[in-house]
Amino acid sequence: MNETDFLKDYDPSAFQRPPVAVDLVLLGIRDNRPAVLLVKRDQHPHAGRWALPGGFVGIDESLDVAAARVLREKTGMAEAHLEQLYTFGAVDRDPRMRIISVAYLALLTERAFDAALAAMPALLPAAVHVPWAGETGGSVDVVAPEGEKLTLAFDHAAILAMAMLRLRGKLDYSDVAFALLPELFTLRQLQDVHEAILGTSLNKPAFRRRQLDRGWLVATGAYESGAAFRPAELYRFQPSTAD
Repeated sequence: MNETDFLKDYDPSAFQRPPVAVDLVLLGIRDNRPAVLLVKRDQHPHAGRWALPGGFVGIDESLDVAAARVLREKTGMAEAHLEQLYTFGAVDRDPRMRIISVAYLALLTERAFDAALAAMPALLPAAVHVPWAGETGGSVDVVAPEGEKLTLAFDHAAILAMAMLRLRGKLDYSDVAFALLPELFTLRQLQDVHEAILGTSLNKPAFRRRQLDRGWLVATGAYESGAAFRPAELYRFQPSTAD
């Protein structure tokens, strides 16, 4: 039997096919804390709870196409740089049936974060509190703007914790922090991003020396406007010199 004959007689129903979903972790920095965009579920299960934007993958869709579609439909964002984060496949993660979810991570500048809120006012910008600073990982606390601690639907708190753990792991050796910053930024803004992700304060002189020594930053000669004190110089990330 050749492959053509094999495929002709193959019965796909011989094996169960669990549905596949995508969930989007859309992270930014607001008020010097990590923040995530959430949607409120209007159907069971977990009706009324807040959740990561997500949806099922169509039978004719790739994972990336499905993620881009969910981004447009649930957030109003035309595009964002989405990267696969992790696949969550616990048997009981959804009470309806066995559903495997592929989580995607997108890092948003403050402008992109605010634009999504303007396009979709029903989105919730929730603060992410990470109590395991200096540790290997754990759960996160998700807090609404009014201060209410939220219980997310499904295993979305675990997905969010994985996203924060991934960010912390990449912060020291990659350019991930710059995805959360505007094109021009101050060294103070760069340190604020690092401290928000790490959940701890950093020594200012040591941090600045380390960042400048990497050769990633280009001084523009321009200065921030509207500062109450001496304006700080603006820098630009230069990826061509990143190691």
